Parts: sequence; C-alpha cells; structure tokens
Amino acid sequence: MFNRLATVPSTLAISRRRSSAIVALAAMATLTTLPTDASAKPTRQAQTKVESAPREAGEPIMAIVSIKRQQVTLYDADGWILRAPVSTGVGGRETPAGIFAVIEKDKDHHSSMYDDAWMPNMQRITWNGIALHGGPLPGYAASHGCVRMPYGFAEKLFDKTRIGMRVIIAPNDAAPVDFDHPSLLQPNAKAVAAAPEQAETLGRDAKDAAKAATEAKKSALVAARAAKSVTASLHKLKLLKTRADALLASADKALASASTDEAKARAGERKAKAAAKAAEAATHLDDATADASAKRDAAATAKEAAKAAETKKTETARAANDAKLALEPVSIYISRATQKLYVRRNTHKRWPDGGEVFDSSIELPVTIRDPDKPIGTHVFTAMARNDTGLRWTAVTIDDGDNAKDALDRVTIPKEILDRIAPTAVPRSSIIVSDEPLSRETNYRTEFVAVLSNQPQGGFITRKVTPVDRVASDDYDRGSSFFDWGFRAYDAPRRSSYFPFHRGRW
Repeated sequence: MFNRLATVPSTLAISRRRSSAIVALAAMATLTTLPTDASAKPTRQAQTKVESAPREAGEPIMAIVSIKRQQVTLYDADGWILRAPVSTGVGGRETPAGIFAVIEKDKDHHSSMYDDAWMPNMQRITWNGIALHGGPLPGYAASHGCVRMPYGFAEKLFDKTRIGMRVIIAPNDAAPVDFDHPSLLQPNAKAVAAAPEQAETLGRDAKDAAKAATEAKKSALVAARAAKSVTASLHKLKLLKTRADALLASADKALASASTDEAKARAGERKAKAAAKAAEAATHLDDATADASAKRDAAATAKEAAKAAETKKTETARAANDAKLALEPVSIYISRATQKLYVRRNTHKRWPDGGEVFDSSIELPVTIRDPDKPIGTHVFTAMARNDTGLRWTAVTIDDGDNAKDALDRVTIPKEILDRIAPTAVPRSSIIVSDEPLSRETNYRTEFVAVLSNQPQGGFITRKVTPVDRVASDDYDRGSSFFDWGFRAYDAPRRSSYFPFHRGRW
C-alpha cells in the first residue's frame, strides 16, 4: 500500500516536468524565429560604439579604464580624443585597478596562458599577462584579467600609441583635471634648449673615452707581457751569472793549489776565461736588470693609465647617459608604504625577450608628513609646454587626500628637483600613492602599482615575472653607455614591492 501510494505523486511530477519542458522548447523555438536584426544587432551596436572627439586628435598621452563603467578613454594634450566600451576581468579574475604603462606591443599576439587565444593589437602593461587588446565584448566584464577593446578600435589605437604611454585602471570614473602646484616639475627654457646639443657632445665624449680606455687597456696588456718576459730572461741571466761566478771560484781555487809551473799556467788560463765569462754575465745581468726595472715601471704606468681611462670612461658614460635620458619624459613614484621616491625613464634599449629597458638609477628616501595617514593615489602628468614651462593635470583613483593636499604632504628632495626639473618634458609624471611598487615592476617596466583595496584576481592568479633582473648600479665595461649588467633575485610571490635596487644617490 505504501509503495503504490508513493508512485502516484512521482508519476504526476514527471508528467508536469514533461509539460514544462515542452512549453520551454516551444518558447525557445519562437525566440529563434525572431529576425537577427530585431534581437542581436542593437545589442552589438551598443557594445562596440566608439566615440571620437570633434577635433583633430594628437598623440595619446594616457588611457583611463573605468571598471565601473566598462569604458576606456584616451587623452591627448588637449583633452579626450577616443572613447570605447571594454570588457574587464570576471569575478575571481578581476582586472587590477592601479597605475601601469605600455611596455610592449604585438600586432598579432597569441596567448601563452590560454590555449593560444588570439589577442590582436596587444599592448602589454605587465609581464605576467595583463594587456589591452582586441576581443569580444558581451557588454559586461568577461575577460581573464585583460582589458578587451572592440577589434576595430584596438587596431586603430595600436598605431597611435608608444611604449611608456600611461595606463590608469580606475575602479570608478576618473578623468584628468588641470592642476598646478609648486612641487610639480617646471623646466628651465635654456636648459631644455641646450639639452640636445649637450647630449650629443657628451655622447661623443663617452665614445672617445671608451675608445681611449680600450687602447689604454691594450697598451697595459702589452707592457705587462713585456715586463713578464724580461723578468723571465732576468731569472735565466742570474743563473748564468751564478754559474760563471762558480766557475771563476773553481778556477781560482785550482790556481791556488797548482804546484808546478805547467799546472799554474793551465789554471791561470782557466781562471782568465772564467773571469771573462763572469764579467760578461755580470754585464748582461746589469743590463737586463735595468731593462726589467724600466719595463716594470712602464707596465705600472700603463696600468695606472688604463685605470684612469676606465674611470673616465665610466664618468663620461654616466654623464652621457644622464644627458640622453634628460631628453626623455621622467616618471617619479612616491610611495607612502615604503617612504621612498623612485625615478624611471625609458632608455629605448630593446631587450631580446621583449620590451625596452627602463633606467632605474635613482631611489632614495622621501619625507611624507603624517606617514600613517592615507594619502590616496594620484597621477600628475605634464600634458604640454606652456608659457611658464609645463601644463599639468591630476587624476585621482583612490580615497585619501585630494590631489593638492597629497602633494602638500610630500617633500621632494632638492637634489632630485635640481637634477630632473630643468629639462623636464611633456609626458613626464609624478605619482603619489599609498601603495608600494608591485612585484611586477622590473627592468622592463616603468611603474606598476595596484590598489590593495580592490580585487586583484586576474593579477594574483597569474604567474609572476619569472626572475627579476634589473640594471646594475655600475655600468658594464662595454663600449656603449647602454651596455648593462644584470643581477637576479628571488622575489616574493605576492604583488608587494621588492627592494631590488640600491640608489646611486
């Protein structure tokens, strides 16, 4: 009785499920018969709509991605120029909010992480795989951490940008606003005008010094070989002199012991020959000793000359390097977390495994008032030249002080301002942030910093850059001032800054 009653509701349930399934299938069939233009086309147009400013656009200086709005906006010196929808990372693989820059471009990139997935017109912003590229836009966050853009927009943008273009990924809406402050870099017109010629002159001096150092090193090697050779000859002559003196002593002894006139005559002849040989050996030894002394002195002089030439090579190379970098936009990062100031500029030296090398020769402590109080994250960018030097904008992407108060709290060392400000050029920037530099900041990046109070799934789940190699404090012994040495470090797994560089200052 229990079993029979139990089967009745089961049968009814099955019947109802079948009826529901039939209704659902009928509804789906009805939907699929709708015209494509009536269902899919409006959605697609909304996803790929691109806006352009109603004016002639200049070169993009920065791109700001709004995760909230799912939109990217490009800015030139005069304001926004391009705007397009994007698709950022899904939950668990969120696109990290923070500060980045374009570090590599690849027209036809295929992912090494996701089954050779096509990522056309890829512009990389971290070496662990975060990039801007063309891709499908479903109208919401859908990527594995990258920023997908409309295919046509990504292609159009690819040829307009350059390595080092600032990329800001903001959790909410953000836009640059005109900004002025005494701490911002203001160049000296005379220094800016003289910078190209100075860089050219110092570059020639560096090449001449490198050539002179090479020649001095060769001369020192030749002198050292000559001193070594004459030292070996001197050793042989000393042996010959010792033997000649021994023969003379033996002959003298024989003469003293001779008892007959005939024996004395023979002993006398033997002594005379031995004496002549001893005298000859002494003369050769004296000459060789004087020659050896002269050649050792020459070798020592040549060695000192080579050392001085190498020092001059290093000094002129550094001066030429600084003069060349003075022509490039300079980026300054000030971290409340580490209480340090970092300076980077692109050397434009291509690296075999991709990207370009960034100079990181300046790193030193900085004073921040109320260091325990949040300061926010602010990006100040020199957009163009003006009558007073440079026109700046500010972008704020994280809570804390406003832009003015943030800069008021920072004391940039005077030696930094004296070294960098006189030749500051458009596209230079100052970043003030609560955050440390990310683990992804290395010798092939400008600055990478992520907001620790925002999701970073698409960043943390990726492999970190394998081994950090950074430009050595000391220039390599090559002939060019862009010959670099590198050191390897085992850095932490998480995106915290690793103090990989000792500042020259």
